[in-house]
Amino acid sequence: MKTWQILLPVISCLCLLLTACGKPSDGQDGTTSNTTRTAPVIRADEMFTDRDQRDTYEESTAAHITLNGTSATATSDAVTISGSTVTITDEGTYILTGTLTDGRIVVDTDDKDKPQLVLNGVSVTSSDSAALYILNADKVVVTLASGTENALVNGGSFVITDENNVDGTVFSKQDLTFNGKGSLTVTSPSGHGIVCKDDLVFTGGTYTVTAASHGVDANDSIRLSGGTVTVDAGKDGFHAENTDDDTLGFVYMADGTYTVEAEGDGISGGAYVQIDGGTVDIISGGGYVNAEKETSDNWGGFGGMGGGPGGGMRPGGYGRSAETDTTTTEDSTSIKGIKAAGNVVLNGGTVTVDSADDAIHSNGSITVAGGNFSLKTGDDGFHADDTLTINGGTIAIDTCYEGLEALHVTVSGGNIRLKADDDGINAAGGTDNSGAGGMRPGGDRFGGMGGGSSSGGSIMVSGGDLYIHSSGDGLDANGTLTISGGHTIVVGPTQGDTATLDYDVSGVITGGTFIGTGASGMAQTFSDSKQGVIAVSVGNQAAGTKITVTDKNGNELLSHEPELSFAVVILSSSEMKKGETYTIRVGDLSDTFEAE
Repeated sequence: MKTWQILLPVISCLCLLLTACGKPSDGQDGTTSNTTRTAPVIRADEMFTDRDQRDTYEESTAAHITLNGTSATATSDAVTISGSTVTITDEGTYILTGTLTDGRIVVDTDDKDKPQLVLNGVSVTSSDSAALYILNADKVVVTLASGTENALVNGGSFVITDENNVDGTVFSKQDLTFNGKGSLTVTSPSGHGIVCKDDLVFTGGTYTVTAASHGVDANDSIRLSGGTVTVDAGKDGFHAENTDDDTLGFVYMADGTYTVEAEGDGISGGAYVQIDGGTVDIISGGGYVNAEKETSDNWGGFGGMGGGPGGGMRPGGYGRSAETDTTTTEDSTSIKGIKAAGNVVLNGGTVTVDSADDAIHSNGSITVAGGNFSLKTGDDGFHADDTLTINGGTIAIDTCYEGLEALHVTVSGGNIRLKADDDGINAAGGTDNSGAGGMRPGGDRFGGMGGGSSSGGSIMVSGGDLYIHSSGDGLDANGTLTISGGHTIVVGPTQGDTATLDYDVSGVITGGTFIGTGASGMAQTFSDSKQGVIAVSVGNQAAGTKITVTDKNGNELLSHEPELSFAVVILSSSEMKKGETYTIRVGDLSDTFEAE
């Protein structure tokens, strides 16, 4: 008891001190007004037609094309053959079999036609062009015959033969759909794998795409509702971008299984990305272990310290200069898991990402309404330049620099567990031009992003189950922090100029449960509350030391065993009333305190 008696004055004094120092100035109520971009609302029935889904065909009435090494034969006058070039010129169903050792299949029909190509054990290699070249049609459907193996290969170069810059093993100027129950291998050692200058759809089949550049590339959209697609890409795995219309160039996933290993982004949407279902597994930029290697401009540069609490010195080379990441350039490669220049909407599915840069990134806003996410990243788990909203889903961020980062972070549901080398949740007053961690040029005292106000951000938690293990600030609001519901646990930090809570305008708790432990050097507690809050200094406590809170009747209200050592405990729950006394036990030490 002698040790506890020595600590008592320190505990009581610090409890009062922390409460006083966090009070907002006159006229500040701890709230903020958020402006959230409207996310696109998309339904699967708007993305896929019956024709996209239909993989049946009538073999007896179809035209048959037989490939014979360096030549071919056909049963239809709508097929012209010139050496090893086979050209389809009319609507209908065409069943292809055999091998072309150096040739190509061309579709050049009326712009209202919707021909169907059935690949029934086909292998086509083109030494210097696209193995499948769709020049003109309304839409082409490529169906993989059940149980068959098919291959389309480029030999390593692309020679321009017309006004089109053909740069993919499959190259389509028109809408293109893949379906069926067979398999297709696409190989492109010097260009893209599959290129579509319109809408590209997958509804069935098994695909393996290996490409030196983008694996799957489209101008208007990539729409995924079925099948299994494996991509190994020298640039982006799935890339959609339209430089003429910023409402196009999107990626939509409803179902299917997708495995991506990309030197660039795993999935990149110039307009937006929406995932409603399916399973996707992404490794981008070599994974999180590659975060310190020089894969982008000044990657590996020495980080800078923000100059005070929350300022981030990124050790080991996370610092880098700002880059514009809406496009991929020769000198700077974006290496994110899932990225959109606009919004990212995540309504379901199972998403696994191992990325050198942000796991999920938006230059606009991110909304998470459901799904299961398992993320490892060399930078942010989720990063949005504007607003990150989490309404549901299960999120596990096993490795990251910062867990959740946006100008405004709003959590109303879901189950979130994250382990961060720096801040667990960071609301920053500006935009992160690089979309990654690293030194914040011009960072303010609280680690705010360069170029914006240090008090413009907000964190609002109204629901959900959050567990934050952070080596930096647990909740870092460069602006306002509001907790009105949910169950939040913050473990860490243990030392340095970091804190369990860090805000520079106000920190208000009106509901929910909060359990926070960490270092005492820069400790802050809530500036205002509508329920009881107790913040105490407890000396140096070892990891695993049990903390309990009991009321005057001996009822246990809170219990926690932090997995990191700690010196400060901040506790609040809806069962704790302001002005009432509670017993706090920390290991073998205990005393009673009045909740503020």
